[in-house]
Amino acid sequence: MSASMTLQDIAPLSFPGVESGSPIVIAGPCSAETEQQTLDTASALKAQGIGIFRAGVWKPRTMPGGFEGVGDKALKWLQRVKHETGMLVATEVATVEHVHAALDTGIDILWIGARTSANPFSMQEISEVLHGHDELTVLVKNPMNPDLDLWLGALQRIHAAGITRLGAVHRGFSSAGAHIYRNDPQWHIPFELRRLVPGMTIMCDPSHIGGKRQYIEPLSQLALDMGFDGLMIECHCDPDNALSDSGQQVTPSQLKEILEHLVIRSGTPVDDELALLRQQIDDCDHELLAVLSRRMSVSREIGRFKKANNLRVVQPSRYQDVIKARLDEADHLGLDGDFTQRVMQAIHEESVRQQLNLPE
Repeated sequence: MSASMTLQDIAPLSFPGVESGSPIVIAGPCSAETEQQTLDTASALKAQGIGIFRAGVWKPRTMPGGFEGVGDKALKWLQRVKHETGMLVATEVATVEHVHAALDTGIDILWIGARTSANPFSMQEISEVLHGHDELTVLVKNPMNPDLDLWLGALQRIHAAGITRLGAVHRGFSSAGAHIYRNDPQWHIPFELRRLVPGMTIMCDPSHIGGKRQYIEPLSQLALDMGFDGLMIECHCDPDNALSDSGQQVTPSQLKEILEHLVIRSGTPVDDELALLRQQIDDCDHELLAVLSRRMSVSREIGRFKKANNLRVVQPSRYQDVIKARLDEADHLGLDGDFTQRVMQAIHEESVRQQLNLPE
């Protein structure tokens, strides 16, 4: 039985104050840093009409020594937000201990991050703790690597614990090298999740996909145009001085402007399919540009080596060998030979230009 088959009874999530057909919006700081910062941000978001407040309490960091959250005491701040504003509160959990602590303080929504959802052992341990808490809402972010089965497996484990208020959050996928966005969207993966589990709420996290605040509005609009059910956006009362993810957080007033600019469209299935196909074209273009950037970086390194060793920049025999090899590869991939030759010639010319114009 496929993982998706066990999720067929999942129904769309609903929350107080969110009208049917309107996007769910979850907003708040990457990290709860101080009690005052947490309360100030929550109060400002409440004034903007946001009903669900998010804040990280435990922050998984790639390298040791960075800000890893303030830990359990921040749960009391979220509890205070809930009592003083009436907002639902959400936080990330990564261990059994995190789940126990969050449940003990009445956190309404737990989300499981990309690092944790990639680990079946962690997911199984967390799911076992969740047995008997079927009133809880759990959101599962996609794993860091683009593996739909791993994402489905994580959702399935939580569902097996009796959690039916279950949703997914698309935050993009880690990738090597320079890219326009912090995380590669690979939109076709959440779209395939939608096809397999049509009743599941799937939200988009434009903060983590884009990595910069200027991308939040266009990515949010794109997500809504493609049928995502809501947005999870990082929002801080003083984002430039945030202790984590400062560049991708917006202020509550900026979030208000973003949400006011978003257009809710009523699309048809044909429109949705065309939007997905166009987005895949955009994704391919982003990948092409990133690969070309890396190739030119290597070309410059070759240019420096040639200069240091008094070698000619253009070596015709090497060029002919490269073109022949690429044309053979293109033929195997079903690409037109003339087209491939024009592309490779243009790339070669730019590589030569880069090597000839190295800074002193």
